Amino acid sequence: MNKKRWTIFLAATTAWLATVAATNEAPLSAADKRAVVEQLGQTLEANYVFPDKAKTIAATLRHNLDAGNYDAAPDRPTLARELTDDLIAASNDLHFAVGVDPEWVADYAARQDPARAAALRDEERRDEARQNFGFAGLRYLDGNIAYVDLTHFADPETGYDAAAAAMRFIENGDAVIYDLRYNNGGHLEMAQLLASQLFRGDKDQELFDYYYNLDGRRVERGQWVLPALPAKRLTGKPVYVLTGSTSFSAAEWFAYTLKKLGRATLVGERTAGGAHPVDRKPVGTDFFLQVPIGQIRDPVDRGDFEGQGVTPDRPVASADALAVAHRLALADLAKADPAKRADADWLAPVLAARPQPATAALKAITGRYEGRRIDLVAGKLMYTWRDRFRLALEPLAGDLLAVEGVRDFRFRIVRKGGKVTALERINRDGTTLTYARLD
Repeated sequence: MNKKRWTIFLAATTAWLATVAATNEAPLSAADKRAVVEQLGQTLEANYVFPDKAKTIAATLRHNLDAGNYDAAPDRPTLARELTDDLIAASNDLHFAVGVDPEWVADYAARQDPARAAALRDEERRDEARQNFGFAGLRYLDGNIAYVDLTHFADPETGYDAAAAAMRFIENGDAVIYDLRYNNGGHLEMAQLLASQLFRGDKDQELFDYYYNLDGRRVERGQWVLPALPAKRLTGKPVYVLTGSTSFSAAEWFAYTLKKLGRATLVGERTAGGAHPVDRKPVGTDFFLQVPIGQIRDPVDRGDFEGQGVTPDRPVASADALAVAHRLALADLAKADPAKRADADWLAPVLAARPQPATAALKAITGRYEGRRIDLVAGKLMYTWRDRFRLALEPLAGDLLAVEGVRDFRFRIVRKGGKVTALERINRDGTTLTYARLD
């Protein structure tokens, strides 16, 4: 799919983890809000993959407007958040998001100008290069286990060289672990390229089958194992995919397809359940709608996992998934080759789970906060939001808490009179957001 569509895959997780960026603008009038809801409904009905559901969802938004549900929204970012919540509640589709981005809306129109479109593509390529096209980590674990940490699936048109280097790097491993626990999705074409290394090239094997709406016409595609690759194939070698509750979209498809085809063992937590391809459409001059425009089907029984997620073969907390997969890989290799049993036995104590003991200090942090909660599970602090997504918290110095798999923000416990009163999100850019304690 094109670059624009990939960008929307990635944006979905941003909608879970953060509020839409604030803008300086005049307060919204009742007429403004009605215009936004009406335009949003029209855009939804014109683009959503399920037309009948689109009409029902649009009617729900209009009903909420008439019921005064948006009257208290003082500005555009707040209205966008409320509309996002209502879209997800009405559809159970986590790909939906409403945002405020006048610059993007202007760029959307400007893409009709070839020069402006080329400049934007160059900017996107530079952004991708700074992220190494999603390849955040490549290394060999003890026992000759290749490990690939992927934050997203980049466009292979720009990320091919990075992908080829990664594929060559892992080709001598006895087994490979793909870490998709915090992968936000991306291009299925990159997933196709990487997955092709795991299958024979002389046999037709479909990986993905899907359709989507493109400027008013229906496009149907099938993606198959590629016959030519820049690296050796890993056929016959054990494969493990790490999953988490924030594994999303194309990351879920990579895991789901390999599981369906019996080519990988999934270790971790149930994934988010975002199976549909999406696009971003302008709503007026300030807002945009992230909307599912198609449906992907697996190569075995033409099913998907929308709203349900992908269930791992070995369910464990995502924070523990790498150690468990590492132990499992060593054990599986030892079964296939008794000469490797010594490695597995030697490394077993090092990889054994060592849960943090529960303490009074940790228990004091647990409880409900605005839109989220913290629980103590098996001696670990677990952070949950939207009643679906869950990540571990790691105590740092003072009252700071690191969030599993997240590099862009952390939390700070706010105390007053010796009691925990709030959870403060501290972003890397210095901005903060506070969630009051509710119990």
